[in-house]
Amino acid sequence: MIDTAVTKPNGKTPHVIGPPPVTGRKAVPRRLWLAGIAVLLVAVSAGAWFWLRRSQSAPVYVTVPLAKQDLLQTVTASGTVNPQNTVSVGTQVSGTIQSIYVDFNSRVHVGEILAKLDPSTVQTQLDQALATLAQIRAQAVAAGESASGAKFSVNAATAAAASANASVTRAQSALTLAQQTLSRDRALLVNGYISQAQFDADQANETASDSAMRSAQAAAAQYSAQTMQSASGAAGSTSNAQAAQAAVQAAEATVRQDQLNLQRTIIQSPVDGTVVARNVSIGQTVASSFQTPTLFTVAQDLKKMEVDIAVGEPDIGDVHPGESVTFTVLAYPARSFRGTVSQVRVNPATVANVVTYTVIVLVSNNDSKLLPGMTANASITIAAAKDAFVVPAQALAYRSKASAGSAWGKVLAGTAGAVVAGGNGTVFVLRNGAPEPVTVHVALVAGTQVAISPLRGSLHLGDPIILSDGSSLTQTPRSGTPPAGLGRAIR
Repeated sequence: MIDTAVTKPNGKTPHVIGPPPVTGRKAVPRRLWLAGIAVLLVAVSAGAWFWLRRSQSAPVYVTVPLAKQDLLQTVTASGTVNPQNTVSVGTQVSGTIQSIYVDFNSRVHVGEILAKLDPSTVQTQLDQALATLAQIRAQAVAAGESASGAKFSVNAATAAAASANASVTRAQSALTLAQQTLSRDRALLVNGYISQAQFDADQANETASDSAMRSAQAAAAQYSAQTMQSASGAAGSTSNAQAAQAAVQAAEATVRQDQLNLQRTIIQSPVDGTVVARNVSIGQTVASSFQTPTLFTVAQDLKKMEVDIAVGEPDIGDVHPGESVTFTVLAYPARSFRGTVSQVRVNPATVANVVTYTVIVLVSNNDSKLLPGMTANASITIAAAKDAFVVPAQALAYRSKASAGSAWGKVLAGTAGAVVAGGNGTVFVLRNGAPEPVTVHVALVAGTQVAISPLRGSLHLGDPIILSDGSSLTQTPRSGTPPAGLGRAIR
């Protein structure tokens, strides 16, 4: 049957089913035309089946050549560049800045005058202290003279008392002799050996001696009382003299303090160094009532700098004195500076619930490029693997599809996960078109790179290490993926 075109009443020609008729030639039967289409579909299906079989039998491996290099594990943090030794120069007296002799960046030496305060107030205090000292010294001299006079009086009274006591002794001796004479003459009078007149004379002599003794005793008592009174007055005068002398010493101390304050109105440099900060100007008033105001900051040696780095709590346990540090500053972004960790301070700083610790890094600044206050972005080397085999961490997560069903593949399936330094793992080397497992020891993990050494099997520089083959067994390691451009595909 041959399909022909039928013209509708509207004059349009309908769509013709089948191949169009060939003018002047015999039309192709529809049955043959459908058979050709079927043969073409079978051929396309067969080609696709063979292509899929070929793709499944020859997987595409993404590999990276095994490299040998130094691998560093670092802790990154930021900090501030500061001089190692700075001295804050202040004032211990209040006053107005009268003169300034240095400025920023001035080189100074020990004892050099940096500034002067107006000394008028302190000079007035000193003058007053000197006048007070002169007055107290005069009072002390008078008190001393009074004490000397009182001491002389005591000595005179003591001498008079001693003389009176001697008179008492003599009167007592005379009385004793008169009494003995009277007693002897009484016996002689009874026996008629002496006259009554002699006996009466003896009695009168004994009475006179007794009166003389009593008078001497009274005089001695009087001089003794005078001595005691003089001694008491002398003691008071001596106390007054001692108090006056103590007042003199206190006034002298006040004078010395005012003299020292007058000297302190001259601000001098305590060290050799460079002025890195000037905080005052001429005419400015400084007060040192509660705390010493800082007038200048002097850095002793700008050739020796330090970087005060704030290291976070998770990383501080890996940072120790002696470790190497590299850092950059914004002023010289293409240059890397080097230093050494000197101290890890245990005093924490907490800002917005983030705990950091200050790490002090000592740096040589011989070319004076580093300036105080610069911001440093530092990298602290906490571990290093020298001249080691280095592969991307993804290589340790790869599992061969061909070995998935084998006993070896089952063992490997349980080892995938985080790459940890000190542990073991497996990498696959593409040899003779097939992956070959090599058991390795993980020496160091630094970001997405891992330093390894073979434990079972062998590795050689340049060996193609398999990263993936597109199969479901290829896993993404927790430590990261290799940088773009590291891998290359090998069929």
